[in-house]
Amino acid sequence: MIPIGTYILGIVAALFTLGLVVEMLRRRQLRERHAIWWLIAGLLALIIGVFPQVLVWAAGVIGVEIPTNLVFFVSILILFLVSIQHSSELTTLENRSRTLAEEIALQDLRIRALEQRLAESRRGDRSS
Repeated sequence: MIPIGTYILGIVAALFTLGLVVEMLRRRQLRERHAIWWLIAGLLALIIGVFPQVLVWAAGVIGVEIPTNLVFFVSILILFLVSIQHSSELTTLENRSRTLAEEIALQDLRIRALEQRLAESRRGDRSS
């Protein structure tokens, strides 16, 4: 039998995680698409903390011998999915940054050409 303090710690940690994610969403420090995996993890932790037999049942259904291993596997899976999501968004941002840098370079060339033509036209007006 697991001590009651362990269950309470699990529930408090899950509630803290959920509260932190919701507060970050409220303050717009975290976007919804980034928060989804953390909310799922927090809800799963809360369910397991409140109903620890759910973990034993899920481990039996999946065929995992030690329920704690299922917790580690699901945790690693969630972190893996977060990593993939961030990698995908990073790739998108890198592509946008490169495109913007190229557009800025082209705009800079156009501005310099216009400034040069303007300067030449002013010189031509003075000499006439």
